[in-house]
Amino acid sequence: MHLEGTTTIKAPRQTVWEFLTDPNRVAQCAPGVETVEIIEPGKKFQATAAIGFGSVKARFKGDAEFVEMDPPNRATIKAHGNAPGSAADVLSAMQLADAPDGATELKWTADVTVVGQIASLAARMMTPVSQKLTGLFFDEVRKRIETPPAPVPAEPVPAPAPVEAPPPAEAPPAVPPAPAALLAPAADPPPPPAA
Repeated sequence: MHLEGTTTIKAPRQTVWEFLTDPNRVAQCAPGVETVEIIEPGKKFQATAAIGFGSVKARFKGDAEFVEMDPPNRATIKAHGNAPGSAADVLSAMQLADAPDGATELKWTADVTVVGQIASLAARMMTPVSQKLTGLFFDEVRKRIETPPAPVPAEPVPAPAPVEAPPPAEAPPAVPPAPAALLAPAADPPPPPAA
């Protein structure tokens, strides 16, 4: 089965390239992808995907590898997956070019070969379902690239704890007033007795 298409993404080519060559980000856009494990960063990864063609459903586990990369212009990826009683091989290529207004034109092709139980039971549904899934994928890719990430809300700054005034210091003990005689200036001493 051969699929191809062209889409325009309102973002610079480098931004589109970085998104489309990141398996974790791409997996978030691909219907049915359940897991992604990076085997060799920028080169190889494994993925698990549940795919259904009408009432025929299968869970594929596969390996994928970038076999050609010319950043940020083009890349080719080769994948092989197995499901109970079925297997699939995919060779997909993308080419990026600058488009007007700072956008990027993405041309892509995919050659898909499916053999086994799924191929025999769902042959006539494969092309329309694959086209639908591909359309959903590129709609999500476009949305995620073109929509800037929401600002991360700042963590609320806790209000300063109220400062409690220290308890009033105890007043010094009251000192009883001194008797007036003690506070009066001393009188001249009495003269000594006459001799």
